Amino acid sequence: MNSPVNAPAHQDASVLLRVDGARLVTAGGDPVRLRGVGLGGWMNMENFITGFPATEELHRDALRRVVGQEAYDAFFDRFLDVFFTDADAALLAGAGMNCVRVPFHYRHFEDDARPLEIRPEGFALLDRVVDVCAGHGLYTVLDLHAAPGFHNQRWHSDNPTHRSFFWTHRHFQDRVVNLWEALAEHYRDNPWVAGYNPLNEPADSEGESIGPFYERLHAAIRAVDPHHVVFLDGNRHATEFDLFRDPWPGTVYTVHDYALSGFADSGPYPGESRGQYVDRDYLAARFLKRSEYMRATDTPIWVGEFGPVYSGDQERDEHRYRTLADQLDLYDEYGAGWSLWTYKDIGLQGVARVPADSPYVRRIAPVLEKKARLGVDVWGGVDTGVRHILDPIEATVAEEFPGFDPLPFGARQWIHVLVRHILLAEPMVEDFARCFRGLDADGMRALADCFALERCTVREPLLALLKQHL
Repeated sequence: MNSPVNAPAHQDASVLLRVDGARLVTAGGDPVRLRGVGLGGWMNMENFITGFPATEELHRDALRRVVGQEAYDAFFDRFLDVFFTDADAALLAGAGMNCVRVPFHYRHFEDDARPLEIRPEGFALLDRVVDVCAGHGLYTVLDLHAAPGFHNQRWHSDNPTHRSFFWTHRHFQDRVVNLWEALAEHYRDNPWVAGYNPLNEPADSEGESIGPFYERLHAAIRAVDPHHVVFLDGNRHATEFDLFRDPWPGTVYTVHDYALSGFADSGPYPGESRGQYVDRDYLAARFLKRSEYMRATDTPIWVGEFGPVYSGDQERDEHRYRTLADQLDLYDEYGAGWSLWTYKDIGLQGVARVPADSPYVRRIAPVLEKKARLGVDVWGGVDTGVRHILDPIEATVAEEFPGFDPLPFGARQWIHVLVRHILLAEPMVEDFARCFRGLDADGMRALADCFALERCTVREPLLALLKQHL
């Protein structure tokens, strides 16, 4: 293990969290229910959050080729500075929140060409936000969102394929254990770090490797840091917990709870969405099923991700707010903590959003239109513009392979990832990069500044609804 010097010691050890039965409590025994937001799009980028097609790695490579290294560095250095600042933490704390889940990409801490060598640059980025949040009384949950070898099959782990290699290659697992040993050593004395979320939405298709790997990783973290809470996502994108038996001390088992009536192609609420009648009873049944392990073992319930997407149509969005209100009522009823996805983006889900008339969004507008028309964003996009492509493929697979049911979400999602997210999205990466052609370092920094809170608008109905449950 190769770790940088530990972060400075923080003074108020009394705020350190621990698991006490079904609750989180401070060192002094005061109960704490973590409620806040996820910081998607910052140290782990996602296509719908900042607008690029496909994956972060492809996006970065194309942008570097088009604008050159100097302008590329200028954009991302400024972007990482302005995306979350003291003003953002003040907004969240002022609303009554007490937690920010911070997703990060392993490449901020490790170079693929030099595996197992930890880079200090990642800690510098993470330290700043941890300290900014602490200054406003906000805990942070540290979330490895993109691991080497891709621990799930989706874009949000920066996976350019539809395969997860993490579970079959010990090398990738070794690197994650090494990284978490370094993170635990670095943050073990920081009481404002609520805990460690070692893998976001794992998807071990065979279900045979995740249990032994979690045991190994949990033991490695505990050998370095016996005190901080460990937040473990269930398999199949944090929805299945049958791999766990007796709960481990100091551990929270984390569920993700996206609602059918909150998706881009959802219908009215209550009403039909994706062939299901969705109402509060349906939401409750799904939540209770997903949280069954926690309730049976009397451990804390924490919903690490949830939240609808918004269309900009006031009537449709009102149905999404009703869905969200019912979910929040359920979490109140069962004492569940939560982390809304996501805090800031260009308009799909964020509490704060870069407005459509900003220089950044205006510059990429042609690609956003093309993305929407071709439905390349699996999250937040719809497939109506490419049904002429999908219909014959779906029909052929159903006819020729009636028993084909690939994990984690079946044949239809498998087809959509291959066609929309890979076949149609990857060529569009170059379209996106060309939007920035001719810009120098100053021009790229000016576009990154569009993500500063003072340049954004706050989705006031969403923030008002959240405040009612804080």
